Amino acid sequence: MSKRQVKIYPRFERIWHWTQVLLILTLLFTGMGLNGLHHIIPFGPAVIFHTIAALLLLVLWIFATFWLFTTGTWRQFVPTLDGLVDVIRFYAYGVFKGEKHPHKKVIWRKHNPLQILAYFGLKVAVFPLVWITGILYMSYNFWEHIPDAGFYLNIVANLHLLAAYIVAAFIIIHLYLLTIGHGFHAHVKPMITGYEEIDLSPEEEAYLIKDEPWRLKEPQS
Repeated sequence: MSKRQVKIYPRFERIWHWTQVLLILTLLFTGMGLNGLHHIIPFGPAVIFHTIAALLLLVLWIFATFWLFTTGTWRQFVPTLDGLVDVIRFYAYGVFKGEKHPHKKVIWRKHNPLQILAYFGLKVAVFPLVWITGILYMSYNFWEHIPDAGFYLNIVANLHLLAAYIVAAFIIIHLYLLTIGHGFHAHVKPMITGYEEIDLSPEEEAYLIKDEPWRLKEPQS
């Protein structure tokens, strides 16, 4: 095995990631204002900013979904049980004992099993819940005439809020986990440059040199 700086986060994925971060933080901030948790922005502008950010995020996710399936990157987010128990044990116990992270990052599988499970849950459950409830909430004028519409609107609003709290909790946990191991900077830098140091087998290194040389950064002399 040899350690090489390999580009595992292409440009679009990095742009997608940071744009998504900005829009989700905007949604959480304006959403907290709409729910009375702060009064930094007046209600009217908060609604406008919240709606614009939501629509931009929806457009971003449409492009991201197209990119995931056309590039085959979607396979990175397919859940696996292989190594899941070891990773859970590490975060629950091993990290406090100074143990080494059990997941070995490879170019074909850059996320550990727990990360994959979390991302999968967000993409197939939490984010769709956000969108469905958000669209229902914004389109209330079109269905307010149905019986007990106010009751259903209250359910929609609370489900939307629940999904938002789940996203906020994910962000907090995500930031905490970035401090584990090599430190915050080491975890964030690859999402800026695209490159991360990983172990390559002779076969993997030979393949990249021959077929995808743009992924390899030449060693510093």
